Amino acid sequence: MEVEELEKRKSRKITSSSPSSPSSALINNLDDGCLMHIFSFLSPIPDRYNTALVCHRWCYLACHPRLWLRVDRSVQDFSEPGVFPNIEEAVSAARPGDTILIAAGGSHLASNIQIKKPLCLIGGGELPDETNVICLRGSDSALEFLSTCKLTNLTVKAELGCCLLHRSGRLIIDECILQCESNPLDYLSCPIVSTAGSGVFPSNLKSDGDSISVSHTRIEGGAKAVLTSGDLALQQVRVIYARTCLYFWFDVDCR
Repeated sequence: MEVEELEKRKSRKITSSSPSSPSSALINNLDDGCLMHIFSFLSPIPDRYNTALVCHRWCYLACHPRLWLRVDRSVQDFSEPGVFPNIEEAVSAARPGDTILIAAGGSHLASNIQIKKPLCLIGGGELPDETNVICLRGSDSALEFLSTCKLTNLTVKAELGCCLLHRSGRLIIDECILQCESNPLDYLSCPIVSTAGSGVFPSNLKSDGDSISVSHTRIEGGAKAVLTSGDLALQQVRVIYARTCLYFWFDVDCR
């Protein structure tokens, strides 16, 4: 009898914790605004992305343009809110504090895109080399930062010029790959260029908190890993030698 009672209790616990039970379905009784507010606390990758896979309703709310914007060239109908064919249009439409998810696969062209508001740009792939941002030849940079921004899980490539141009604000680069042309004009290429504090930009656009934080990022090619004409200093940089080039890995904040 005791064994049967234990089996019944175990069965009741399994039933009560099953996805179809009323207790677990209570979250779906919340209105869309409440659910979206909850989703806003999740990290875009991978938590909010995985949330979108639960059901059609959660997909709609988790991908809502209020939570993030998407750059996806494969989308045919760009009348869908929050979806853009290129990075420049997404940056222009974004509000301060928005997150822009750049779809993996293929290449996204970028040329001197100025970012003057706090934004977070995230690559949509599992690894940074699955999302490529290409700086067009003849451009000064792919992305130019004049505000506090974060760049993560992306590969940025530049043939000439630089991958990232830091003018002002706090720039956070995490788990990215920055690639520059190594030959023949490598003296014209630098993955990161910072002019913060140099006086070459209008003072009203400068910030007292100008800094660059680089972590778990690989830098390939170029004359120097970082070129600065301001007061930026780097600390604890690891250099890994290979037969063809040097790889720079940054593990700590650089100020």
